[in-house]
Amino acid sequence: MLQLEKLYEIIDNEAAALKWPAEPATLYAPLQYMMDMGGKRLRPRLCLVSYNLFSDDIRKSILSPALALEVLHNFTLIHDDIMDKADIRRGRPTVYKKWNDNVAILSGDTMCIWAFRLLGEAPEDRLSQALDLFTKTTVQVCEGQQYDMDFEDRADVSLDEYLRMIGLKTSVLLACSASLGAVLAGADQTICNGLYDFGYKLGIAFQIQDDLLDSFGDEKTFGKKIGGDILNNKKTWLLIKSRELAEEKDRTSSPIADGQYKTHDHTANGQYRTPDHTADGQYRRALDELLDMSSDEGEKKIAAVQDFYRRMGVDSLAEEAINAYYSEAIASLRNIGLNKEQISRMEGIAESLVKRIR
Repeated sequence: MLQLEKLYEIIDNEAAALKWPAEPATLYAPLQYMMDMGGKRLRPRLCLVSYNLFSDDIRKSILSPALALEVLHNFTLIHDDIMDKADIRRGRPTVYKKWNDNVAILSGDTMCIWAFRLLGEAPEDRLSQALDLFTKTTVQVCEGQQYDMDFEDRADVSLDEYLRMIGLKTSVLLACSASLGAVLAGADQTICNGLYDFGYKLGIAFQIQDDLLDSFGDEKTFGKKIGGDILNNKKTWLLIKSRELAEEKDRTSSPIADGQYKTHDHTANGQYRTPDHTADGQYRRALDELLDMSSDEGEKKIAAVQDFYRRMGVDSLAEEAINAYYSEAIASLRNIGLNKEQISRMEGIAESLVKRIR
């Protein structure tokens, strides 16, 4: 197997070398702009690492399908930003903000089609299996995004529903990436399936970690402003788990006479915090009042919700969930025919994704 740094360099160079047609400029310039934003290239890297478990013969017919994963991922980001009304992506204006909605939609559509074009360069004897996996994954990612949008209008999203949503929106593409590399290498189906399960569980851990970092990460290392999910009342693992725990406390906690919840309670040093109790034990009401705070009260709202999360203990519970899914991902590598060196390589990849701080 090649050194990871070498594999990453190969993918990064391939991505940088990808060029789009010059005309019409308003169709293709946004694609170049999006790819030039960079990013971690997690999906093509995972695909190439998976392939390299079985072969050092890295050629164009392998690199193009790996790069297809990155192009597909960026297509989803272009459309997600429109639907989420996100102004900034990787420190730069999003495509729809730099151009407009119509340009972003059409450019995103083109990017999706281009991903399939790149996939079509896979070795002929692997193409059918690769296409089945890639097509299924693309549809599932769209299904996940639809669930995510549906959840915006619901207050009763369960943790199981959330896990299904992120499984579709995030995990299946990582699962596809891990499995596609093995498919391209002609690995046994048992190995392809095991690597798919590995990528899927890793994706769940990855997304919960992303939720945790968005609320409690360090802005300098995370690379974006902390608390965006809180300000937008986004249905994250932290919020949904907090709601479940609040409802449980409402059923089991005793009320206190003078514990009426106040949305503007402060400690002696001026730090915003939530009270220890709510009137009649209504922890759920306390959470709802926090969510009803205007985004104009940005810093106060973020601090208050962070405090509520800590009081519910969901920051620690999120870390436990991340570790549990990480362990399940590693377990998926056992008994599928990989040797110790191959397993160690994938364990290292998993740790780098889940233990990240950005």
